[in-house]
Amino acid sequence: MTDAAKVSVDGKDFDYPVMSGTVGPDVVDIRKFYAQTGDFTYDPGFTSTASCQSKLTYIDGDEGVLLHRGYPIGELAENSSFMEVAYLLLNGELPEKGELAQFEHTISRHTMVHEQLATFFRGFRRDAHPMAILCGVVGALSAFYHDSTDIHDPVQRTIASHRLIAKMPTIAAMAYKYSVGQPFLYPDNSLSYTGNFLRMTFGVPAEPYEVNPAVEKAMDRIFILHADHEQNASTSTVRLAGSSGANPFACMAAGIACLWGPAHGGANEAALNMLREIGTPERIPEFIARAKDKNDPFRLMGFGHRVYKNYDPRATVMQKTVREVFDALKVNDPLFDTALRLEELALSDEYFIEKKLFPNVDFYSGVILSAIGFPTSMFTVLFALARTVGWVAQWNEMITDPDQKIGRPRQLYTGPTQRSYVPVDQR
Repeated sequence: MTDAAKVSVDGKDFDYPVMSGTVGPDVVDIRKFYAQTGDFTYDPGFTSTASCQSKLTYIDGDEGVLLHRGYPIGELAENSSFMEVAYLLLNGELPEKGELAQFEHTISRHTMVHEQLATFFRGFRRDAHPMAILCGVVGALSAFYHDSTDIHDPVQRTIASHRLIAKMPTIAAMAYKYSVGQPFLYPDNSLSYTGNFLRMTFGVPAEPYEVNPAVEKAMDRIFILHADHEQNASTSTVRLAGSSGANPFACMAAGIACLWGPAHGGANEAALNMLREIGTPERIPEFIARAKDKNDPFRLMGFGHRVYKNYDPRATVMQKTVREVFDALKVNDPLFDTALRLEELALSDEYFIEKKLFPNVDFYSGVILSAIGFPTSMFTVLFALARTVGWVAQWNEMITDPDQKIGRPRQLYTGPTQRSYVPVDQR
């Protein structure tokens, strides 16, 4: 590592400090670059730009590493609950037994939503996409909870954080219930965070609902695996919205809107649709051949990753979970047989091995969620439910960062130069 990076512009040399994190690449501090040179740097997608300092999540895409506060994702998914991981992300350390119990109690006391919010749902068309509903309702929370919108008050920030984590499963379940024409169910705080969500989603008032332990465990793992993923598009959106001083509910709505995109939160839905297109295991070789053909638009969805150039560490956990859910629910569907056979063939095919196109978390999560009974329209909603924890933690970190300024990316302008206005009758 060097102490400074030298940049030459128009024959002049400029030195910029090099910053080092606890792990990962060094970062060249170019905050004074424009002031000193009059030039901007150009980085579409910000793929080579560190927009902030963070202690939350670390990813090494080449090695297939994902750490939350230093803990490997595989160990957390295998041994922790989602509430324990939520505590870790929010507070920096794993909780002691009493701390976890108190945190779970606090979250459970915020699971209900204002009764007037139910009228919001009736304003949507019956066939409205659940993500459209989620985005609208979460943004509306700031109209109901005025006592937790002052971002400069640490107590209000904490209350808002707990409310968002607690109410997101309730709102997500209500979005599902509205789409299928069933009555909303109030939360049952005697159940776990995940068990409560499953009951509100699939239970009905006319009969008791028993939480399947295997399904509850699988959903809890899915929530853990999606809790945070460094400075991805939706997290960066939350931070950018928050940098303006927007209230936390508005920031989460912005994150939800960004997550809705098929290149981000909709990837597991795309993977499941691909499996339906393939249909049966016998047709897999045909589609693998098409995926290898550069002239064929078909692509295998759920394979490879923008960040991971090795095996997605979250996929390792999901690979095991798929089989546990299939066994518990006695799944017998050609779609799932196709998924397992495609995974097997892709992992042994030299083409995919060479290009490092391994199954990612989206490939497995879509299959599992479908087996549990969720329609594809709910997949991204579940992603948002889990990622709320990461968004809230990132937002809190951003608010307390003394270096944080309002986000203001610059551009390379390629439009017309200055020209004079011509009246309409002379054009």
